Amino acid sequence: MFRQMLEEKYMRFPQGKSKALTFSYDDGVRSDIRLVQILDKYGLKGTFNLNLPLTDDEGRHIRLTEEEMLSLFQNSPHEVALHGARHIFLDKVPLPQAVNEVLENRLYLEEKFNRIITGMAYAYNGYNEAVIAAIRNLGVTYARTTEATHSFSLPQSWLRLNPTCHHNDPLFCALADKFISGSPLGAPKHREPWLFYVWGHSFEFDDNDNWHLIEDFCNRISQQKDVWFATNGEVYDYVAAYNSLRYSADGEMVENPSYMGVYLEIRGKIYEIPAGKTVRFDK
Repeated sequence: MFRQMLEEKYMRFPQGKSKALTFSYDDGVRSDIRLVQILDKYGLKGTFNLNLPLTDDEGRHIRLTEEEMLSLFQNSPHEVALHGARHIFLDKVPLPQAVNEVLENRLYLEEKFNRIITGMAYAYNGYNEAVIAAIRNLGVTYARTTEATHSFSLPQSWLRLNPTCHHNDPLFCALADKFISGSPLGAPKHREPWLFYVWGHSFEFDDNDNWHLIEDFCNRISQQKDVWFATNGEVYDYVAAYNSLRYSADGEMVENPSYMGVYLEIRGKIYEIPAGKTVRFDK
């Protein structure tokens, strides 16, 4: 056994799972209704990034009305997140306008859905350092880009949250196969957990007549018992809870000060660290 495995600790997802899947879909369009039906059918979860109700519909890209948004997401397991009030480039307008775009979006969605909303996706992938600093001060905890990593690594920066890939990415099917058939547990070292983060627009399934792509993928992945299905926000909250763990000086005890239980692996054994509890590792 590599020496690292005796000392290094690896985050595991709920129930000790080593892999997680999350979806992120933009714009709040009518096609979201069909996508939500598919996700619900297979017990999966997604995050839907919404603007204020807009009327600049193009072809089949018909946006949800306020009534439709509330009906679809009010009592669902899916997450509602920000996408800017009017879907503009945040990095191409004066900063006060960008601030207002995000703040108005957050105020509207929180009032309508009666929940705290701190997730986001950048419209048109428009962001820069000033925008990042501004949304952080507005209470945004994560913001998704459109910059594919083609990997299953956890985010290095939550306000530059790069997804694994778009569902139309030429590598999507190969990545799906790798994610389903592989596991970080098979590695002799560097056994960090895997996150498969898929993004897109549901209207693209209409445009490309390929609803079978997402239906087939959801069917396959739903049968995998080692995958945690979560919203973007649930992944963020879980990782934050894990990162809040406090260790004893010798590394043999861990305390969880957060409100949720988390799991970790050390020396090949999975431990649950309940909320507010301290656990000693076996030697």
